[in-house]
Formats: sequence, structure tokens, C-alpha cells
Amino acid sequence: MTVKNILISQQPPKAASPYSAITEKYGVNFDFIPFFTIEPLSSREFRAQRVNILDHSAIVFSARSTIDAFFRLCEELRVKIPETMKYFCTTEAVAMYLQKHIVYRKRKIFFGDGTASSVISQIGSKHKDETFLIATSDLAGNDITKAFQESGLKYESAIFVKSVSQDLKGTDLSSYDMIVLYNPSDVKSIYENYPDFKPGSTRFVAYGKSVLKAMDEAGLEVAVSAPTPEAPSVAKALELYLENNRG
Repeated sequence: MTVKNILISQQPPKAASPYSAITEKYGVNFDFIPFFTIEPLSSREFRAQRVNILDHSAIVFSARSTIDAFFRLCEELRVKIPETMKYFCTTEAVAMYLQKHIVYRKRKIFFGDGTASSVISQIGSKHKDETFLIATSDLAGNDITKAFQESGLKYESAIFVKSVSQDLKGTDLSSYDMIVLYNPSDVKSIYENYPDFKPGSTRFVAYGKSVLKAMDEAGLEVAVSAPTPEAPSVAKALELYLENNRG
């Protein structure tokens, strides 16, 4: 079956994207609609985890959303973060975002290159005796937590943000030939909006192992998956699929 309409379960790209070239070459149309949004936990939801922030001497951040949620909760719970607190971030961009909430130059802030191993490297032997709090979301999978566990560091993880399904009832999923899913929460959103959803002739593209697992559990067949050695991105996977399935 010819592919004409493709739905991407993310926000529209803000700059030039490879999807423009695919549209020009193969004549397909892309729509971008996020299937879920990220929201901070309420103070009540956070307290249910029984985590005492001040029991920790270092905080680990991997996203801006968790930084905002962390400081908002500290304010609501009247937790005063000491100046001695250390901050370990997965990337420089995440670390720089701390400036929104603290005086950056007066704090001990460290950042990696985006990988869990780089955060562990930043900790090294100098900071190995800290008690870490890893700020996470409710989304499946956390390489940071796994890396801390394997390294034998003293840590505790706590959820600060949660995924909330978007209202998709105004979107006719059956009108799309392909739908690209990036997160298990995308699968959750489909069935929260359409409990009796049937894929029909719509084919699905999965990005990442956690999505593949969620789709398998939901009984959704995967037509295309990424990343692979041949297709490290969704755009490349789609391009190869369209090239191999020209009408």
C-alpha cells in the first residue's frame, strides 16, 4: 500500500529537518502531534515516595523539566537547599539551565556528554562518597539509575515529573498510513484515548527498545524500527522504507 500520510508523535521541528527532504523526494505528508506531555508531580504525589531531599548531598539531573519540578517542589515543601549541594548533569545544556534557579558560579556543578557513563566519570573517586538523589520521570527505563547501581554509589531515585496523555480524540489515527512512536507513553496515550483501538491498515514505526516492548505488549505490529546500523534515526528508517516500497 502506498504511503502518503505519516503522523509523528512529537512536536513539530523548530528548524529545518530531514522530513522536508523526504516530503520532496517521496511526496509524503508529515503531521506532528505529541501524544503526551510532561507535568511536574504535585507535592502530595512526591511525598508519597517518602524521599527526604536533604538526606542527599548531590542531585543528578538529566532534563530541564526535572530541574523545574525539583525547585518548585522544594519551594512548596519549604525545603532550603544548602549551598554545599553538588549538582551532576548529563549535559552542559542541562547544567546551564540550573541558572534559572540558582547562582551558577557559586555552586559545585558538573556535567557529562549525554551518557550515563560520563556522569559516573565526573563523579570519579573525588565525589564517590556523596549521597546522590537521581531526579527521574515516570517514563520507562533509566540508564542513569542503572549506571549508579553498577558503580556501587550510594543513591536514591525519585520521580519529579510524570507523563500525561494528550487528548487525541480529535485526531483520526486511521487516516494515517504510518504512525511513528517514540515512547511507551505514546502507546499508553493511544489506548487511553481509544480503548478499542484497532490499527487496521495503519503501519507503525518504533524508535527504541522500550517502545518495541510496549507495542508488543499492546499487540501492535511494528513495520519499521530504529535505531539500527542502517537507520540510526527515524528519518533514515522512513527513507529506506519508502525507497524499498515505492508503488
